[in-house]
Amino acid sequence: MKKSSGISSFIFFSICCSLVSFAAPQLALAEKAAPALKLGEPMPGNLFVELAKTINPAVVNISTSTLPKARGRGPRDPMMEMLEQFYGVPMQQQSARPQQALGTGFIIREDGLIVTNNHVIAGADVIQVQLTEKNEKFYEAKVVGSDERTDIALLKIVSSEKLPVAQLGSSKDTEVGEWVAAFGNPYGNGHTMTKGIVSAKGRDIGEINKFPLIQTDAPINPGNSGGPLVNSKGYVIGVNSAIDARAQGIGFAIPIDEVKTIIPQLEKIGRIRKGYLGVGLGDIDPQAANYLGMKNLEGAVILQVERGAAAAKAGIQAYDIITEFNGKKIKNSSELRDAVADSAIGSTVKAKIFREGKTKTLDVSILEKPEARKSKTGEGKKYFGQKAPFELGFKVADPNDLLRKEFELDPEQSKPVVIEISNNSVAVRSGLQAGDLILDVNRKEVNSATDVLKQLKKGANTLRILRGEAVMILVLEAAE
Repeated sequence: MKKSSGISSFIFFSICCSLVSFAAPQLALAEKAAPALKLGEPMPGNLFVELAKTINPAVVNISTSTLPKARGRGPRDPMMEMLEQFYGVPMQQQSARPQQALGTGFIIREDGLIVTNNHVIAGADVIQVQLTEKNEKFYEAKVVGSDERTDIALLKIVSSEKLPVAQLGSSKDTEVGEWVAAFGNPYGNGHTMTKGIVSAKGRDIGEINKFPLIQTDAPINPGNSGGPLVNSKGYVIGVNSAIDARAQGIGFAIPIDEVKTIIPQLEKIGRIRKGYLGVGLGDIDPQAANYLGMKNLEGAVILQVERGAAAAKAGIQAYDIITEFNGKKIKNSSELRDAVADSAIGSTVKAKIFREGKTKTLDVSILEKPEARKSKTGEGKKYFGQKAPFELGFKVADPNDLLRKEFELDPEQSKPVVIEISNNSVAVRSGLQAGDLILDVNRKEVNSATDVLKQLKKGANTLRILRGEAVMILVLEAAE
């Protein structure tokens, strides 16, 4: 987690799948009212027996395989290099074995539509569905749609027969203390059912899911991910998603009401349409607050503005701090990302910003996040690195094809790149790394290595850098 509780404390069931069948008519299905039990009257003795008979036929096992990928940049086997020199041709290293994983699912429509967690099938090259653990037939599953932020994915299998389905209920009326059952494929033990209660509602753990989660003490383990959480009436009220690794009996499920809102979009276009600002974001630490003249640490810092994007058109600039967006108070960059993503495409919203000691409000027209651009190739000139002055301890150069390949840079990126860091230097202590792209120095945009050197000064220097897809602000204290 990015907060004190740490995302490492949560385990996503990446070796499990869950499927939820869904039909438009079923969305309107309401739970039938069950007769109220008299005070002191025991629940039916066969309650969970009946739940197992009702739900298990719709629960499926999912297995995924990820094929070995080509090796990336890194140290190579010296023997391979020697053989290449001897034979004069590149030698292929032995391929690693495919990575396999198991999971759970449940069918939500008779034609084979399945809902599962996105993290269960993310990156998989082959997805197979088994209707029962003793069934030797495996169905090839197609990914209909998926969304990382909500951790929900839709799969589809083709069967010559109508398939049993799990009925989707409603999670809004779920009460703390009511009985629930979790179904899944824990550690490959297919069609396992466990029982417990709803131990809490509305767990807001933004680092692992957009939606507030249902907490349950029904035992769930790796392999249960994507499996159904079912109430005592036999309706699915959640999709099992994660556990708290620090404790026993603390698991989390995505509320089914939230899942039902995104299923139609996943099925229609394969993804969730999200609002897009076109900015790089950061959080405010005490050092940044002091530098930007802030009195508190709430808000999201704009570190980079993409040309032509919604933010640029609205007049948002680097170093602005957004404190409110579309009527929502913004405490950090994560909250701003969610507020932007949730904004209706094509709508115009208000953004309250803090800039150079003053607060102002801007109108922002929300655009849809564009598809990733394809890389372009081109010839570039080679340059020697230039040493930063004032014993800062780094070298910078203009990018060329060699440097782009060495540091895996975007072919379209032309900003000066840090190519060398001296040991025990100011640059090392500030966190600067080789491969960082320098966007500006002391709030002055730089477009070449020479520009970087010109803007550096004695004393404190503020560098805005791009590292991968993250934009950061670093302060380098040069000797006076």
